[in-house]
Amino acid sequence: MNENASLSTAGSRSGLGGLPQRLVQDAVVNEAAMLDAVNNARERRTSVVTELVASGAAKARDIAVAASHEFGAPLFDLDAANVDLEVVRLVSDKLLAKHRVLPLFRRGKRLFLAVADPTNLHAIDEVKFATSLGVEAIVVEDDKLQKAIDKALEQVDNQMSALTDEGDVDLDSLETVGGEDELDDKIGRDDVEDAPIVRFVNKVMLDAIRRGASDIHFEPFEKIYRVRLRMDGVLKEIAQPPVQLAQKLAARLKVMSRLDIAERRVPQDGRIKMKLSKNRAIDFRVSSCPTLFGEKIVLRILDPAQASLGIDSLGYEPFQKALYEKYLAKPQGMILVTGPTGSGKTVSLYTGLHILNKEDTNISTAEDPAEINLPGVNQVNVNAKVGLTFAAAMRAFLRQDPDVIMVGEIRDLETAEIAIKASQTGHLVLSTLHTNDAPQTLTRLIDMGVKPYAIATSVSLIIAQRLARRLCSNCKVPIDVPKEALRKEGFTDADIAAGIKIFGPKGCQNCTDGYKGRVGIYQVLPVTENIARIILALGSAIEIGDQAAKDGVWDLRRSGLEKVKNGLTSLEEVNTITVE
Repeated sequence: MNENASLSTAGSRSGLGGLPQRLVQDAVVNEAAMLDAVNNARERRTSVVTELVASGAAKARDIAVAASHEFGAPLFDLDAANVDLEVVRLVSDKLLAKHRVLPLFRRGKRLFLAVADPTNLHAIDEVKFATSLGVEAIVVEDDKLQKAIDKALEQVDNQMSALTDEGDVDLDSLETVGGEDELDDKIGRDDVEDAPIVRFVNKVMLDAIRRGASDIHFEPFEKIYRVRLRMDGVLKEIAQPPVQLAQKLAARLKVMSRLDIAERRVPQDGRIKMKLSKNRAIDFRVSSCPTLFGEKIVLRILDPAQASLGIDSLGYEPFQKALYEKYLAKPQGMILVTGPTGSGKTVSLYTGLHILNKEDTNISTAEDPAEINLPGVNQVNVNAKVGLTFAAAMRAFLRQDPDVIMVGEIRDLETAEIAIKASQTGHLVLSTLHTNDAPQTLTRLIDMGVKPYAIATSVSLIIAQRLARRLCSNCKVPIDVPKEALRKEGFTDADIAAGIKIFGPKGCQNCTDGYKGRVGIYQVLPVTENIARIILALGSAIEIGDQAAKDGVWDLRRSGLEKVKNGLTSLEEVNTITVE
């Protein structure tokens, strides 16, 4: 009997087969060490190959060569590999870590998978099931495999944080509710966790973040189901899933946002936290509302990165920026930001808070809800159901030695009066109101019942604002506009004489209909002595506006035309959001 036959017989007697038997036959490892590795792998639920390499019983290269010969699988050197990250994202991080495998590349319906142990059929089957692709094993060295997996996952993580991918998110990073009792008899747990539904919802959410959307609308109708994104203030349809999936989509979103999925008769509000990477998370504010054909669900995307954009990126003219910073530096007074929903008031307020957020400053905010988390700021979510209103929160703040107070919105006389008293007693107060422009804000407070003298002595600065779509710098085109038309739009003779250039949208692959991003248009109105006198005399918003113009304050229209002159937005866009 020759040596190989003896080894084969020994391997059979010891119960070895497959790769372990081949390694013993090829004298890559002795039989005793192999038996130890097999037993250790069974106890620790690891791979025999991993145990052999870790113990030093065999070299990873020798094992890989033997495995390649035994199973007819190609041998691959990971040092020379350029891993396709799009392919890596086809398999979840958990599956890669569990089985120590790495997708290398894809050819049509075939996925080529790097493995150190080609006998691990369970790993191959799980990857095949997860990707719905045919899987072919490629043998690699065990010691190089873990390093390659770690490197690939790190690169994927970096890409996710930069929002350059469109892949799925690990479901464990999403907040979901549990408990079968929360599901009704029509929607089961399998429906909620249906893989295609999960992937579709995750894809829409990630796509919305990547494209810079502010809201996602899931809308059921009688014969269609529509998904739209609000990008740069304009809604765009992106998908029409089958209408039969309406309840499953609603259930999935409600589970993720911790809402009662059995309750479909009344509106509900919730939140979703999506972790994109170790250092980046996005919050979604979720609102459900019953309609004729199911629940419409809207997700407001709250990106903490917006709070630290810096005042220079918001679009203030230099003198407007100087005014805002001047009044932020004052120890007391009230700064009000006004405008319609979606006009960027929250970002303006948070930018101010970001400037004020220092070690020696105590800042407290009452919001409904807190949209952006600011470390160092004491943020409170108001809850009317338990009596925690804006007014109640502000009373509590005043007993906690505050320097700066931010109220999400002044909605009633009680909140307005407490805010004014706080500003009169040595605190800086920031808040918002819903009015059309800065002068109307002052008369609105009077209409709410606030005494004129209290307004004149407490309100120090009012910022009215709008958001205009920013022209794409890659494709904007000059437009010829007659001088008379320019004059009619509000440009001065000096502007026209200077030969201003007007640009319009064209559209390219880098933008949406010729626009990309938004820029703020502002009216920054300090309450001067002259304006205070008009308030005390119960003057109208028109009188206040006239006096502001005399004081050199630009109204929204003038600020918008300045953005047109600078080529930042189009005349058409300014006409849409401001009054001539």
